[in-house]
Amino acid sequence: MNRTALVSTLLCAAVVAALGGCRSTSQPAEQAAARQRAEQENAARAQAKAASADAAAASATLDRIEVTGSRMQEAYAPAVAPAPPPAPMMLMRMAPMQPANTEKYAERTDNPVQRAAEQPVSTFSIDVDTGSYANVRRMLNDGVRPPSDAVRAEEFINYFDYGHPAPTSRETPFRVTTELATAPWNPQRQVLMIGIKGYDVPKANLAPANLVFLIDTSGSMGEPDKLPLVKQALRQLVPQLRAQDRVSMVVYAGSAGLVLPPTPGDRHGEILAALDRLDAGGSTNGGEGIALAYAMAKQAFIQGGANRVILATDGDFNVGTVDQNALETLVADQRKSGIALTTLGFGTGNYNDELSERLADVGDGNHAYIDSVREARKVLVQQMGGTLLNIARDVKIQVEFNPAQVAEYRLIGYENRILQREDFANDKVDAGDIGAGHQVTALYEITPAGSSAQRVAPLRYGDAKAAKPDLAIGNELAHLRLRYKLPGQDRSKLIETPILASQLTRTPGESLRFASAVAGFADALRGGERMDGWGWDAMISAARNARGDDPRGERAELIQLMDAARQQAGADERVGIRR
Repeated sequence: MNRTALVSTLLCAAVVAALGGCRSTSQPAEQAAARQRAEQENAARAQAKAASADAAAASATLDRIEVTGSRMQEAYAPAVAPAPPPAPMMLMRMAPMQPANTEKYAERTDNPVQRAAEQPVSTFSIDVDTGSYANVRRMLNDGVRPPSDAVRAEEFINYFDYGHPAPTSRETPFRVTTELATAPWNPQRQVLMIGIKGYDVPKANLAPANLVFLIDTSGSMGEPDKLPLVKQALRQLVPQLRAQDRVSMVVYAGSAGLVLPPTPGDRHGEILAALDRLDAGGSTNGGEGIALAYAMAKQAFIQGGANRVILATDGDFNVGTVDQNALETLVADQRKSGIALTTLGFGTGNYNDELSERLADVGDGNHAYIDSVREARKVLVQQMGGTLLNIARDVKIQVEFNPAQVAEYRLIGYENRILQREDFANDKVDAGDIGAGHQVTALYEITPAGSSAQRVAPLRYGDAKAAKPDLAIGNELAHLRLRYKLPGQDRSKLIETPILASQLTRTPGESLRFASAVAGFADALRGGERMDGWGWDAMISAARNARGDDPRGERAELIQLMDAARQQAGADERVGIRR
Protein backbone atom coordinates (compact mmCIF):
# COMPACT_ATOMS: atom_id res chain seq x y z
CA MET A 1 0.00 0.00 0.00
CA ASN A 2 1.32 3.42 -0.88
CA ARG A 3 1.51 6.31 1.55
CA THR A 4 -1.39 8.29 -0.09
CA ALA A 5 -3.93 5.46 0.37
CA LEU A 6 -2.83 4.95 4.00
CA VAL A 7 -3.40 8.60 4.89
CA SER A 8 -6.95 8.61 3.27
CA THR A 9 -7.97 5.45 5.20
CA LEU A 10 -6.93 6.92 8.54
CA LEU A 11 -8.88 10.15 7.89
CA CYS A 12 -12.06 8.26 6.97
CA ALA A 13 -11.80 6.11 10.08
CA ALA A 14 -11.52 9.21 12.22
CA VAL A 15 -14.71 10.75 10.63
CA VAL A 16 -16.77 7.55 11.07
CA ALA A 17 -15.75 7.30 14.72
CA ALA A 18 -16.75 10.89 15.35
CA LEU A 19 -20.23 10.50 13.73
CA GLY A 20 -21.01 7.23 15.49
CA GLY A 21 -20.59 8.75 18.95
CA CYS A 22 -23.75 10.98 18.74
CA ARG A 23 -26.37 8.17 18.49
CA SER A 24 -26.34 7.26 22.21
CA THR A 25 -27.45 10.69 23.67
CA SER A 26 -30.82 12.29 24.46
CA GLN A 27 -32.69 14.87 22.29
CA PRO A 28 -31.55 18.17 23.89
CA ALA A 29 -28.25 16.77 24.26
CA GLU A 30 -28.63 15.58 20.74
CA GLN A 31 -29.04 19.15 19.54
CA ALA A 32 -26.10 20.35 21.54
CA ALA A 33 -24.22 17.36 20.42
CA ALA A 34 -25.38 18.01 16.88
CA ARG A 35 -23.90 21.41 16.96
CA GLN A 36 -20.77 20.08 18.54
CA ARG A 37 -20.65 17.31 15.94
CA ALA A 38 -21.17 19.85 13.21
CA GLU A 39 -18.28 21.89 14.56
CA GLN A 40 -16.15 18.78 14.99
CA GLU A 41 -17.17 17.58 11.51
CA ASN A 42 -16.23 20.92 10.01
CA ALA A 43 -12.96 20.80 11.95
CA ALA A 44 -12.38 17.22 10.90
CA ARG A 45 -13.12 18.04 7.31
CA ALA A 46 -10.76 20.96 7.51
CA GLN A 47 -8.12 18.70 9.04
CA ALA A 48 -8.85 16.03 6.45
CA LYS A 49 -8.56 18.59 3.69
CA ALA A 50 -5.31 19.82 5.12
CA ALA A 51 -4.06 16.26 5.63
CA SER A 52 -5.07 15.39 2.10
CA ALA A 53 -3.12 18.35 0.81
CA ASP A 54 -0.09 17.31 2.89
CA ALA A 55 -0.45 13.74 1.64
CA ALA A 56 -0.58 14.91 -1.95
CA ALA A 57 2.50 17.01 -1.39
CA ALA A 58 4.25 14.07 0.25
CA SER A 59 3.27 11.82 -2.65
CA ALA A 60 4.56 14.37 -5.09
CA THR A 61 7.77 14.60 -3.14
CA LEU A 62 8.23 10.79 -3.18
CA ASP A 63 7.50 10.66 -6.91
CA ARG A 64 10.14 13.36 -7.69
CA ILE A 65 13.31 13.36 -5.61
CA GLU A 66 15.88 16.08 -6.29
CA VAL A 67 19.46 15.80 -5.06
CA THR A 68 21.90 18.65 -5.40
CA GLY A 69 25.60 19.28 -4.76
CA SER A 70 28.07 16.51 -3.91
CA ARG A 71 25.32 14.04 -3.20
CA MET A 72 24.17 14.27 -6.79
CA GLN A 73 27.61 12.92 -7.78
CA GLU A 74 27.36 10.19 -5.11
CA ALA A 75 23.86 9.18 -6.13
CA TYR A 76 24.55 8.89 -9.83
CA ALA A 77 28.27 8.06 -9.97
CA PRO A 78 28.66 4.47 -11.21
CA ALA A 79 30.81 2.03 -9.24
CA VAL A 80 33.28 1.84 -12.18
CA ALA A 81 33.68 4.64 -14.66
CA PRO A 82 32.40 3.53 -18.06
CA ALA A 83 34.99 3.04 -20.77
CA PRO A 84 35.24 5.88 -23.27
CA PRO A 85 33.73 5.20 -26.64
CA PRO A 86 36.14 3.37 -28.94
CA ALA A 87 38.21 5.57 -31.20
CA PRO A 88 37.67 5.19 -34.91
CA MET A 89 39.73 2.31 -36.34
CA MET A 90 42.93 3.53 -38.00
CA LEU A 91 45.11 1.40 -40.24
CA MET A 92 48.80 2.00 -39.44
CA ARG A 93 51.74 0.70 -41.45
CA MET A 94 54.15 -0.72 -38.90
CA ALA A 95 57.84 -0.78 -39.80
CA PRO A 96 59.27 -4.31 -39.73
CA MET A 97 61.27 -5.11 -36.62
CA GLN A 98 64.99 -5.17 -37.31
CA PRO A 99 66.90 -7.99 -35.56
CA ALA A 100 69.47 -6.91 -33.01
CA ASN A 101 73.05 -6.81 -34.26
CA THR A 102 75.07 -9.19 -32.09
CA GLU A 103 78.24 -9.37 -34.15
CA LYS A 104 81.24 -9.94 -31.90
CA TYR A 105 84.76 -8.53 -32.29
CA ALA A 106 87.72 -8.81 -29.96
CA GLU A 107 88.59 -5.53 -28.29
CA ARG A 108 91.94 -4.21 -29.39
CA THR A 109 94.19 -1.21 -28.73
CA ASP A 110 96.66 0.14 -31.28
CA ASN A 111 100.30 -0.65 -30.63
CA PRO A 112 101.96 2.16 -28.70
CA VAL A 113 104.92 4.26 -29.77
CA GLN A 114 108.10 2.83 -28.24
CA ARG A 115 111.38 4.66 -27.56
CA ALA A 116 114.22 2.60 -29.00
CA ALA A 117 116.52 3.56 -26.11
CA GLU A 118 114.08 2.02 -23.63
CA GLN A 119 112.46 -0.82 -25.62
CA PRO A 120 114.65 -1.58 -28.65
CA VAL A 121 113.20 -5.07 -29.45
CA SER A 122 109.86 -5.76 -31.16
CA THR A 123 108.67 -9.40 -31.47
CA PHE A 124 105.51 -10.71 -33.13
CA SER A 125 103.99 -13.68 -34.95
CA ILE A 126 103.22 -13.42 -38.65
CA ASP A 127 99.60 -13.40 -39.82
CA VAL A 128 98.27 -14.30 -43.27
CA ASP A 129 94.59 -13.77 -42.47
CA THR A 130 92.54 -11.41 -44.64
CA GLY A 131 89.07 -11.78 -43.09
CA SER A 132 88.94 -8.32 -41.55
CA TYR A 133 89.25 -6.52 -44.89
CA ALA A 134 86.56 -8.59 -46.63
CA ASN A 135 84.21 -8.19 -43.67
CA VAL A 136 84.68 -4.40 -43.52
CA ARG A 137 84.22 -4.24 -47.29
CA ARG A 138 80.83 -5.89 -46.80
CA MET A 139 79.85 -3.25 -44.25
CA LEU A 140 80.97 -0.29 -46.35
CA ASN A 141 79.16 -1.66 -49.41
CA ASP A 142 76.03 -1.90 -47.25
CA GLY A 143 76.46 1.72 -46.12
CA VAL A 144 77.36 0.69 -42.56
CA ARG A 145 80.15 2.31 -40.57
CA PRO A 146 82.30 -0.60 -39.32
CA PRO A 147 83.06 -0.79 -35.60
CA SER A 148 86.69 0.04 -34.91
CA ASP A 149 87.44 -3.39 -33.45
CA ALA A 150 86.42 -5.01 -36.75
CA VAL A 151 89.39 -3.27 -38.41
CA ARG A 152 92.72 -5.12 -38.19
CA ALA A 153 95.38 -3.17 -40.07
CA GLU A 154 97.60 -6.19 -40.82
CA GLU A 155 94.69 -8.01 -42.50
CA PHE A 156 93.94 -4.94 -44.61
CA ILE A 157 97.59 -4.77 -45.67
CA ASN A 158 97.94 -8.51 -46.31
CA TYR A 159 94.85 -8.65 -48.50
CA PHE A 160 96.86 -7.18 -51.40
CA ASP A 161 99.72 -8.52 -53.49
CA TYR A 162 102.86 -6.36 -53.35
CA GLY A 163 105.02 -8.42 -55.64
CA HIS A 164 107.54 -9.47 -52.99
CA PRO A 165 110.24 -11.59 -54.65
CA ALA A 166 109.95 -15.35 -54.11
CA PRO A 167 112.83 -17.58 -52.94
CA THR A 168 115.13 -18.91 -55.61
CA SER A 169 115.12 -22.43 -54.11
CA ARG A 170 113.05 -24.48 -51.70
CA GLU A 171 115.92 -24.94 -49.27
CA THR A 172 114.55 -21.85 -47.55
CA PRO A 173 110.73 -21.82 -47.84
CA PHE A 174 110.47 -18.05 -48.19
CA ARG A 175 112.44 -14.91 -48.92
CA VAL A 176 112.63 -11.78 -46.77
CA THR A 177 112.99 -8.26 -48.22
CA THR A 178 112.93 -4.78 -46.67
CA GLU A 179 112.33 -1.23 -47.93
CA LEU A 180 112.85 2.06 -46.06
CA ALA A 181 111.40 5.39 -47.19
CA THR A 182 110.09 8.73 -45.97
CA ALA A 183 106.60 8.36 -44.52
CA PRO A 184 103.99 9.85 -46.88
CA TRP A 185 101.93 11.20 -43.95
CA ASN A 186 104.83 13.06 -42.28
CA PRO A 187 108.22 13.88 -43.86
CA GLN A 188 109.77 13.90 -40.36
CA ARG A 189 109.11 10.17 -40.09
CA GLN A 190 110.00 7.03 -42.01
CA VAL A 191 108.21 3.81 -42.88
CA LEU A 192 109.90 0.41 -42.95
CA MET A 193 108.28 -2.39 -44.96
CA ILE A 194 109.19 -6.04 -44.29
CA GLY A 195 108.04 -8.46 -46.99
CA ILE A 196 107.98 -12.27 -46.82
CA LYS A 197 107.12 -14.42 -49.81
CA GLY A 198 106.72 -18.20 -49.66
CA TYR A 199 107.56 -20.47 -52.56
CA ASP A 200 104.60 -21.46 -54.67
CA VAL A 201 103.55 -24.97 -55.62
CA PRO A 202 101.62 -25.68 -58.82
CA LYS A 203 98.23 -27.20 -58.11
CA ALA A 204 99.15 -30.39 -59.95
CA ASN A 205 102.13 -30.85 -57.62
CA LEU A 206 100.32 -30.28 -54.35
CA ALA A 207 100.52 -33.12 -51.86
CA PRO A 208 97.33 -35.20 -51.47
CA ALA A 209 94.73 -33.40 -49.40
CA ASN A 210 92.49 -34.87 -46.72
CA LEU A 211 89.74 -32.28 -46.29
CA VAL A 212 86.77 -32.28 -43.95
CA PHE A 213 84.10 -29.71 -44.74
CA LEU A 214 82.55 -28.79 -41.38
CA ILE A 215 79.40 -26.85 -42.20
CA ASP A 216 77.13 -24.96 -39.82
CA THR A 217 73.51 -25.81 -40.77
CA SER A 218 71.84 -24.25 -37.74
CA GLY A 219 68.81 -21.99 -38.01
CA SER A 220 70.96 -18.86 -37.97
CA MET A 221 72.52 -19.98 -41.28
CA GLY A 222 69.30 -19.73 -43.26
CA GLU A 223 69.96 -16.27 -44.73
CA PRO A 224 71.08 -15.96 -48.39
CA ASP A 225 74.57 -14.75 -47.37
CA LYS A 226 75.10 -17.78 -45.14
CA LEU A 227 74.36 -21.43 -46.02
CA PRO A 228 73.39 -20.72 -49.66
CA LEU A 229 76.67 -18.81 -50.08
CA VAL A 230 78.57 -21.60 -48.30
CA LYS A 231 77.30 -24.04 -50.93
CA GLN A 232 78.32 -21.71 -53.75
CA ALA A 233 81.74 -21.19 -52.16
CA LEU A 234 82.54 -24.88 -51.76
CA ARG A 235 81.32 -25.57 -55.30
CA GLN A 236 84.27 -23.42 -56.42
CA LEU A 237 86.70 -25.79 -54.69
CA VAL A 238 85.21 -29.17 -55.64
CA PRO A 239 86.31 -29.14 -59.33
CA GLN A 240 89.93 -28.61 -58.18
CA LEU A 241 89.98 -31.86 -56.19
CA ARG A 242 91.82 -34.92 -57.53
CA ALA A 243 91.55 -38.69 -57.18
CA GLN A 244 94.33 -38.75 -54.56
CA ASP A 245 92.44 -36.29 -52.39
CA ARG A 246 89.85 -37.29 -49.78
CA VAL A 247 86.76 -35.30 -48.84
CA SER A 248 84.39 -35.77 -45.90
CA MET A 249 81.43 -33.61 -44.93
CA VAL A 250 80.16 -33.02 -41.40
CA VAL A 251 77.25 -30.76 -40.46
CA TYR A 252 76.10 -29.50 -37.11
CA ALA A 253 72.98 -27.83 -35.78
CA GLY A 254 71.43 -29.08 -32.54
CA SER A 255 73.68 -32.11 -32.99
CA ALA A 256 76.43 -33.11 -35.39
CA GLY A 257 76.06 -35.56 -38.24
CA LEU A 258 78.09 -37.17 -41.02
CA VAL A 259 76.77 -36.24 -44.45
CA LEU A 260 79.60 -37.63 -46.57
CA PRO A 261 82.14 -40.24 -45.40
CA PRO A 262 85.72 -40.00 -46.74
CA THR A 263 85.29 -39.94 -50.52
CA PRO A 264 87.85 -39.71 -53.36
CA GLY A 265 88.17 -36.10 -54.50
CA ASP A 266 87.45 -36.85 -58.15
CA ARG A 267 83.89 -37.99 -57.37
CA HIS A 268 82.66 -34.47 -57.90
CA GLY A 269 79.05 -35.48 -58.47
CA GLU A 270 78.75 -37.24 -55.11
CA ILE A 271 80.35 -34.34 -53.28
CA LEU A 272 78.15 -31.74 -54.96
CA ALA A 273 75.03 -33.83 -54.34
CA ALA A 274 75.87 -33.95 -50.63
CA LEU A 275 76.23 -30.17 -50.64
CA ASP A 276 72.87 -29.73 -52.35
CA ARG A 277 71.09 -31.74 -49.65
CA LEU A 278 72.04 -29.32 -46.88
CA ASP A 279 69.33 -27.22 -45.21
CA ALA A 280 69.44 -24.83 -42.26
CA GLY A 281 67.51 -25.38 -39.04
CA GLY A 282 67.92 -25.82 -35.29
CA SER A 283 70.37 -24.55 -32.68
CA THR A 284 74.16 -24.55 -33.00
CA ASN A 285 76.29 -27.23 -31.34
CA GLY A 286 79.65 -26.19 -32.76
CA GLY A 287 81.72 -28.07 -30.21
CA GLU A 288 80.20 -31.43 -31.13
CA GLY A 289 80.64 -30.68 -34.82
CA ILE A 290 84.34 -29.84 -34.40
CA ALA A 291 84.94 -33.06 -32.47
CA LEU A 292 83.27 -35.18 -35.17
CA ALA A 293 85.14 -33.36 -37.96
CA TYR A 294 88.51 -34.08 -36.35
CA ALA A 295 87.49 -37.70 -35.87
CA MET A 296 86.79 -38.01 -39.60
CA ALA A 297 90.07 -36.24 -40.43
CA LYS A 298 91.96 -38.78 -38.31
CA GLN A 299 90.11 -41.67 -39.95
CA ALA A 300 91.18 -40.55 -43.44
CA PHE A 301 94.58 -39.12 -42.36
CA ILE A 302 97.16 -38.95 -45.17
CA GLN A 303 100.74 -39.24 -43.98
CA GLY A 304 102.74 -36.45 -45.59
CA GLY A 305 99.59 -34.90 -47.02
CA ALA A 306 97.58 -31.77 -46.25
CA ASN A 307 95.15 -32.76 -43.49
CA ARG A 308 92.73 -29.95 -42.77
CA VAL A 309 89.27 -29.17 -41.42
CA ILE A 310 87.51 -26.29 -43.23
CA LEU A 311 84.90 -24.75 -40.94
CA ALA A 312 82.18 -22.64 -42.60
CA THR A 313 80.09 -20.77 -40.03
CA ASP A 314 78.76 -17.48 -38.71
CA GLY A 315 80.36 -18.47 -35.39
CA ASP A 316 77.10 -18.33 -33.45
CA PHE A 317 77.63 -21.40 -31.23
CA ASN A 318 74.82 -21.58 -28.66
CA VAL A 319 74.52 -25.18 -27.41
CA GLY A 320 76.97 -27.85 -26.34
CA THR A 321 80.52 -26.55 -25.82
CA VAL A 322 80.05 -22.78 -26.17
CA ASP A 323 82.86 -21.50 -23.96
CA GLN A 324 85.51 -20.00 -26.24
CA ASN A 325 88.41 -21.13 -24.07
CA ALA A 326 87.13 -24.71 -24.13
CA LEU A 327 86.76 -24.60 -27.92
CA GLU A 328 90.29 -23.22 -28.27
CA THR A 329 91.64 -26.01 -26.10
CA LEU A 330 89.82 -28.60 -28.21
CA VAL A 331 91.29 -27.20 -31.43
CA ALA A 332 94.79 -26.71 -29.98
CA ASP A 333 94.88 -30.35 -28.82
CA GLN A 334 93.96 -31.57 -32.32
CA ARG A 335 96.61 -29.34 -33.91
CA LYS A 336 99.29 -31.56 -32.36
CA SER A 337 98.03 -34.49 -34.42
CA GLY A 338 98.92 -32.72 -37.66
CA ILE A 339 95.40 -31.57 -38.59
CA ALA A 340 95.02 -27.85 -39.31
CA LEU A 341 91.85 -25.74 -39.13
CA THR A 342 90.77 -23.10 -41.62
CA THR A 343 87.76 -20.96 -40.73
CA LEU A 344 85.52 -19.28 -43.31
CA GLY A 345 83.21 -16.63 -41.89
CA PHE A 346 79.79 -15.94 -43.37
CA GLY A 347 76.80 -13.68 -42.80
CA THR A 348 75.76 -10.53 -41.01
CA GLY A 349 73.97 -9.58 -37.83
CA ASN A 350 75.30 -12.35 -35.56
CA TYR A 351 78.76 -13.00 -37.04
CA ASN A 352 81.26 -14.00 -34.34
CA ASP A 353 84.51 -12.71 -35.82
CA GLU A 354 86.38 -13.06 -32.53
CA LEU A 355 85.74 -16.81 -32.30
CA SER A 356 86.34 -17.55 -36.00
CA GLU A 357 89.69 -15.76 -36.06
CA ARG A 358 90.89 -17.22 -32.78
CA LEU A 359 90.06 -20.82 -33.68
CA ALA A 360 92.05 -20.47 -36.90
CA ASP A 361 94.99 -19.03 -34.95
CA VAL A 362 95.20 -21.89 -32.46
CA GLY A 363 94.43 -24.43 -35.18
CA ASP A 364 97.52 -23.65 -37.30
CA GLY A 365 95.27 -22.41 -40.09
CA ASN A 366 94.03 -19.20 -41.63
CA HIS A 367 90.84 -17.19 -41.40
CA ALA A 368 88.94 -15.61 -44.28
CA TYR A 369 85.55 -13.92 -44.56
CA ILE A 370 83.44 -14.80 -47.58
CA ASP A 371 81.13 -11.99 -48.68
CA SER A 372 80.73 -13.06 -52.31
CA VAL A 373 81.36 -15.87 -54.77
CA ARG A 374 84.30 -13.85 -56.09
CA GLU A 375 85.94 -13.86 -52.65
CA ALA A 376 85.29 -17.60 -52.35
CA ARG A 377 87.06 -18.16 -55.65
CA LYS A 378 90.04 -16.10 -54.50
CA VAL A 379 90.43 -18.00 -51.21
CA LEU A 380 89.58 -21.53 -52.33
CA VAL A 381 90.80 -21.59 -55.94
CA GLN A 382 93.33 -18.85 -56.69
CA GLN A 383 95.03 -19.22 -53.30
CA MET A 384 94.33 -22.94 -53.00
CA GLY A 385 97.96 -23.86 -52.38
CA GLY A 386 98.35 -21.36 -49.56
CA THR A 387 95.02 -22.33 -48.01
CA LEU A 388 95.68 -26.06 -48.04
CA LEU A 389 99.46 -26.52 -47.79
CA ASN A 390 101.69 -25.07 -45.08
CA ILE A 391 105.34 -24.66 -46.07
CA ALA A 392 106.52 -23.16 -42.76
CA ARG A 393 105.19 -23.28 -39.21
CA ASP A 394 105.50 -21.03 -36.17
CA VAL A 395 106.98 -18.11 -38.10
CA LYS A 396 108.17 -15.30 -35.79
CA ILE A 397 109.70 -11.91 -36.55
CA GLN A 398 111.96 -9.94 -34.23
CA VAL A 399 113.35 -6.49 -35.01
CA GLU A 400 115.98 -4.83 -32.85
CA PHE A 401 116.23 -1.07 -33.47
CA ASN A 402 119.46 0.88 -33.12
CA PRO A 403 118.86 3.80 -30.70
CA ALA A 404 121.64 5.73 -32.41
CA GLN A 405 119.52 5.82 -35.58
CA VAL A 406 115.97 5.40 -34.28
CA ALA A 407 114.35 7.55 -31.61
CA GLU A 408 110.89 5.91 -31.78
CA TYR A 409 109.07 3.15 -33.63
CA ARG A 410 105.56 1.72 -33.86
CA LEU A 411 104.42 -1.58 -35.37
CA ILE A 412 101.29 -1.05 -37.48
CA GLY A 413 98.76 -3.78 -36.70
CA TYR A 414 99.47 -7.29 -35.38
CA GLU A 415 98.16 -6.26 -31.95
CA ASN A 416 96.89 -9.77 -31.17
CA ARG A 417 100.13 -11.35 -32.44
CA ILE A 418 102.58 -9.60 -30.11
CA LEU A 419 105.05 -11.96 -28.42
CA GLN A 420 107.36 -11.56 -25.47
CA ARG A 421 111.01 -11.10 -26.31
CA GLU A 422 111.91 -14.48 -24.85
CA ASP A 423 109.18 -16.20 -26.91
CA PHE A 424 111.18 -15.68 -30.08
CA ALA A 425 113.68 -18.46 -29.34
CA ASN A 426 111.21 -20.67 -27.47
CA ASP A 427 110.13 -23.37 -29.90
CA LYS A 428 107.23 -24.35 -27.66
CA VAL A 429 105.47 -21.02 -28.26
CA ASP A 430 102.97 -21.22 -31.11
CA ALA A 431 103.01 -18.68 -33.96
CA GLY A 432 101.52 -18.22 -37.41
CA ASP A 433 102.07 -20.44 -40.44
CA ILE A 434 102.79 -19.64 -44.08
CA GLY A 435 101.15 -21.53 -46.91
CA ALA A 436 102.52 -22.15 -50.37
CA GLY A 437 102.65 -18.88 -52.31
CA HIS A 438 101.52 -16.82 -49.32
CA GLN A 439 103.05 -13.47 -48.59
CA VAL A 440 103.25 -11.42 -45.39
CA THR A 441 103.79 -7.68 -45.16
CA ALA A 442 104.56 -5.70 -42.00
CA LEU A 443 105.01 -1.94 -41.64
CA TYR A 444 106.86 0.00 -38.95
CA GLU A 445 106.51 3.75 -38.51
CA ILE A 446 109.90 5.16 -37.44
CA THR A 447 110.91 8.51 -36.00
CA PRO A 448 114.65 8.92 -36.68
CA ALA A 449 117.04 10.14 -34.02
CA GLY A 450 117.21 13.93 -33.94
CA SER A 451 113.77 14.37 -35.54
CA SER A 452 111.51 17.12 -34.20
CA ALA A 453 108.51 14.79 -34.62
CA GLN A 454 109.25 12.68 -31.55
CA ARG A 455 106.10 11.95 -29.51
CA VAL A 456 107.51 10.37 -26.35
CA ALA A 457 109.77 12.31 -24.01
CA PRO A 458 112.97 10.50 -22.98
CA LEU A 459 113.28 9.21 -19.43
CA ARG A 460 114.97 11.54 -16.98
CA TYR A 461 117.10 8.72 -15.63
CA GLY A 462 117.60 6.79 -18.85
CA ASP A 463 120.93 5.28 -19.86
CA ALA A 464 122.67 7.91 -21.96
CA LYS A 465 125.19 5.35 -23.18
CA ALA A 466 122.47 3.45 -25.01
CA ALA A 467 122.24 6.19 -27.65
CA LYS A 468 125.97 6.23 -28.43
CA PRO A 469 126.72 4.56 -31.79
CA ASP A 470 129.06 1.64 -32.16
CA LEU A 471 131.38 2.22 -35.09
CA ALA A 472 130.82 -1.35 -36.30
CA ILE A 473 127.04 -1.03 -36.47
CA GLY A 474 126.62 2.73 -36.71
CA ASN A 475 125.02 2.54 -40.16
CA GLU A 476 122.53 -0.14 -39.12
CA LEU A 477 119.03 1.11 -38.57
CA ALA A 478 117.87 -2.23 -37.20
CA HIS A 479 118.57 -5.94 -37.18
CA LEU A 480 115.92 -8.33 -38.48
CA ARG A 481 115.63 -11.91 -37.22
CA LEU A 482 113.13 -14.53 -38.36
CA ARG A 483 112.45 -18.01 -37.00
CA TYR A 484 110.40 -20.79 -38.59
CA LYS A 485 109.90 -24.56 -38.52
CA LEU A 486 109.62 -26.83 -41.51
CA PRO A 487 106.50 -29.01 -41.56
CA GLY A 488 106.93 -32.04 -39.33
CA GLN A 489 109.91 -30.58 -37.47
CA ASP A 490 110.05 -29.32 -33.89
CA ARG A 491 113.25 -27.26 -33.98
CA SER A 492 113.18 -23.81 -35.55
CA LYS A 493 115.63 -22.32 -38.05
CA LEU A 494 116.97 -18.76 -37.87
CA ILE A 495 117.30 -16.16 -40.62
CA GLU A 496 118.81 -12.74 -39.82
CA THR A 497 119.83 -9.69 -41.78
CA PRO A 498 120.72 -6.05 -40.99
CA ILE A 499 118.63 -3.13 -42.20
CA LEU A 500 120.90 -0.24 -43.16
CA ALA A 501 120.11 3.44 -42.67
CA SER A 502 121.56 4.00 -46.13
CA GLN A 503 118.57 2.15 -47.61
CA LEU A 504 116.43 5.24 -46.97
CA THR A 505 114.86 6.74 -50.08
CA ARG A 506 112.63 9.75 -50.50
CA THR A 507 110.86 8.16 -53.45
CA PRO A 508 109.32 4.92 -52.15
CA GLY A 509 108.34 2.21 -54.57
CA GLU A 510 104.82 1.59 -55.76
CA SER A 511 104.24 -1.31 -53.34
CA LEU A 512 105.34 0.68 -50.27
CA ARG A 513 103.21 3.65 -51.29
CA PHE A 514 100.12 1.50 -51.78
CA ALA A 515 100.70 -0.42 -48.54
CA SER A 516 101.05 2.90 -46.70
CA ALA A 517 97.72 4.08 -48.15
CA VAL A 518 96.05 0.84 -47.02
CA ALA A 519 97.50 1.29 -43.52
CA GLY A 520 96.23 4.88 -43.48
CA PHE A 521 92.76 3.71 -44.49
CA ALA A 522 92.67 1.19 -41.64
CA ASP A 523 93.81 3.87 -39.20
CA ALA A 524 91.11 6.27 -40.42
CA LEU A 525 88.42 3.65 -39.86
CA ARG A 526 89.76 3.07 -36.34
CA GLY A 527 89.60 6.78 -35.48
CA GLY A 528 92.45 8.42 -37.37
CA GLU A 529 94.68 8.99 -34.37
CA ARG A 530 98.02 7.65 -35.65
CA MET A 531 98.69 8.95 -39.16
CA ASP A 532 99.17 12.61 -38.26
CA GLY A 533 99.01 15.07 -41.12
CA TRP A 534 97.23 12.71 -43.53
CA GLY A 535 93.68 13.54 -44.61
CA TRP A 536 91.24 11.64 -46.79
CA ASP A 537 92.18 13.46 -50.01
CA ALA A 538 95.92 12.85 -49.62
CA MET A 539 95.36 9.21 -48.62
CA ILE A 540 93.09 8.43 -51.56
CA SER A 541 95.44 10.24 -53.93
CA ALA A 542 98.35 8.11 -52.69
CA ALA A 543 96.36 4.92 -53.31
CA ARG A 544 95.26 6.06 -56.76
CA ASN A 545 98.81 7.04 -57.81
CA ALA A 546 100.17 3.67 -56.61
CA ARG A 547 97.43 1.54 -58.13
CA GLY A 548 99.79 0.07 -60.74
CA ASP A 549 98.99 -3.28 -62.33
CA ASP A 550 95.60 -4.38 -61.05
CA PRO A 551 94.41 -7.44 -63.02
CA ARG A 552 91.65 -8.38 -60.56
CA GLY A 553 90.49 -4.85 -59.86
CA GLU A 554 91.18 -5.20 -56.13
CA ARG A 555 93.13 -1.94 -55.83
CA ALA A 556 90.47 -0.04 -57.74
CA GLU A 557 87.88 -1.50 -55.38
CA LEU A 558 89.89 -0.25 -52.39
CA ILE A 559 89.82 3.29 -53.76
CA GLN A 560 86.03 3.05 -54.16
CA LEU A 561 85.73 1.89 -50.54
CA MET A 562 87.89 4.80 -49.39
CA ASP A 563 85.59 7.21 -51.24
CA ALA A 564 82.57 5.59 -49.59
CA ALA A 565 84.17 5.88 -46.15
CA ARG A 566 85.03 9.52 -46.80
CA GLN A 567 81.37 10.24 -47.58
CA GLN A 568 80.42 8.58 -44.30
CA ALA A 569 83.03 10.70 -42.53
CA GLY A 570 81.22 13.82 -43.72
CA ALA A 571 78.14 12.79 -41.71
CA ASP A 572 79.91 10.95 -38.91
CA GLU A 573 82.66 12.80 -37.09
CA ARG A 574 83.64 9.62 -35.23
CA VAL A 575 85.86 8.71 -38.18
CA GLY A 576 88.14 11.23 -36.52
CA ILE A 577 90.17 12.24 -39.56
CA ARG A 578 89.77 15.46 -41.47
CA ARG A 579 88.92 15.54 -45.15
